[in-house]
Amino acid sequence: MALGSLEVTAQVATATHTAVEAIGETQAKIWGLDSCMAYAVEHATDVKREVVNARQRKQDYQKAVTDFLPSVAGGVQGQYAWGRNIDPETNTYNHVTTFNNYYQLYASLNVFDGFATINAFKQAKLARAYSTTAMQKVRDDKAIDVMQKFVDAAYAEASIQIASDKLAESKRLLGKMQRLYELGEKGRPDVVQMESQVAEDEYNLTHQKHVAQQSLLTLKSAMNFPVEEELRLVTNGKQVNESFPINHETVYQNFLNASPDVKSAEYEVEKARYDYKIAKGRLLPSLSLSGGISTNFYRNLSQGGQYEGFASQFRNNRGEYLALTLSIPIYDNVAWHSVKKARNDWQLAQVNLEETKRKLHRKKSTLLGKKPSGQKPPVPRTERSYIQIPLPETPRKNPFRQPDTIMK
Repeated sequence: MALGSLEVTAQVATATHTAVEAIGETQAKIWGLDSCMAYAVEHATDVKREVVNARQRKQDYQKAVTDFLPSVAGGVQGQYAWGRNIDPETNTYNHVTTFNNYYQLYASLNVFDGFATINAFKQAKLARAYSTTAMQKVRDDKAIDVMQKFVDAAYAEASIQIASDKLAESKRLLGKMQRLYELGEKGRPDVVQMESQVAEDEYNLTHQKHVAQQSLLTLKSAMNFPVEEELRLVTNGKQVNESFPINHETVYQNFLNASPDVKSAEYEVEKARYDYKIAKGRLLPSLSLSGGISTNFYRNLSQGGQYEGFASQFRNNRGEYLALTLSIPIYDNVAWHSVKKARNDWQLAQVNLEETKRKLHRKKSTLLGKKPSGQKPPVPRTERSYIQIPLPETPRKNPFRQPDTIMK
């Protein structure tokens, strides 16, 4: 019995130790740029919102397809009447109690509506195809935003070490200066100046720690990462040497064809164009075809005796109809206003497309601009460094030391 208890205790201890190690490994996870961007894209609310928007675009497309089908409806009505009413046969008043039961089934088909239904279908089809581009745009925007904040946080964290090294160097020089002052080689103003430099470096180190903390909080917010959990960053700076020729026009065309921003702007232009066509179609005449079938059952409850049965009346009272309706709009201020507004929105979307292409071309020129001959490539942002230029030291005379001529 004791042996069994010891085994159970050992198993529980082993499981607890394994769980603690697993928690420690999870907490000690090091986050790189790729893992931060992947986490941000997976937990971004904008991505989840775009998933819902894509689902809505699919529903809109299905509705646009069903708009080509006729609408079918049916109805049943029961009426119980009593008191004074008019006899339809004699056109006189009487006091009777009646029961009426009506049944109807009708359908309506839109034959022509100024091509509004066709344009709405094309617009919904375009929106459904745009869902993939919209999702990619949201993912890219989130990844770029996290990448910028990751670089800022990593740079701020690396600057802490630089500030710490600078402070250590200043303290070392202060100790040296104090020793030289004791030996009479340096004056008191030199020591005070070095003490002020140490104080300034201590302030810079404290300030840099605060900047790094704020940058890390900003990165967590962009990633939708829990604030209370630890986020340890790792950077692997790599220099990319441009050893192959670049065709700037080819790169720009590739950007132009693959950029989600340009595709989004092109979609807005096409969407506005279809809105304009739909609005113009509302000004044209519309033609619709409708038809239906109806029947009823009637009984006079005030009169006894025999009456025609339900099946016989349902069959004998049945009637059908077919109608062709032509509607011609003569003047509709709301419709004309919608046309003008849709035209302005279309023109505005075209302007936005040109502006998007211009911004893309400007980015291409900035990133892939030709370098002057003999100029070294710029240092990447992830590999920032401070270059310390040594200044020539001018010997300072000790004001408390007598000249050699006087000593002699």
